[in-house]
Amino acid sequence: MPKENVGTFSLEENIWQGLSLTDAAARQVKKLVEQDPEVKGLQLAVKQSGCAGFAYVLDLTKNPAADDLVYERDGARLYVPLKAMPFIDGTEVDFVREGLNQIFKFNNPRAQHACGCGESFGV
Repeated sequence: MPKENVGTFSLEENIWQGLSLTDAAARQVKKLVEQDPEVKGLQLAVKQSGCAGFAYVLDLTKNPAADDLVYERDGARLYVPLKAMPFIDGTEVDFVREGLNQIFKFNNPRAQHACGCGESFGV
């Protein structure tokens, strides 16, 4: 009987593609950060939630963790906890207007499905 190979990875040793911010997202992050001089940038994390498994969590951060990865565009900083990278690596963060609403959107190549309400995703 052939032996199955099981993939393993180490967060510290992995080579990440990284995250990217569109021009619109970078402008919005900078606008949010300018409101409080203590804020360093926006943190993007994930949590278990919703019917599809995971949800994005965005927060302004004054004290990013030492092991957060930092992605920057035009002075706008996006901080990502290392433990979130297996779920969101390669994601493009955008800021769009949909009717009267303005929201951050996530183009995540690792997301294999999303819930009907758009609040959660699965990998």
